[in-house]
Amino acid sequence: MNQRFYVALACYAAIALLAWLTLDGNFRLVVWIILGALALKTYLFTLRKP
Repeated sequence: MNQRFYVALACYAAIALLAWLTLDGNFRLVVWIILGALALKTYLFTLRKP
């Protein structure tokens, strides 16, 4: 895994933190689910890349 992967995960974490601080209710949950899906997609892509 390279530095770009860790930067991407840090960005996802920062967006999730901002969502936690600024949003409430179901919209926050939807944002977290989308960010989790993006993080999983990024991780799986990183595993496939030689």
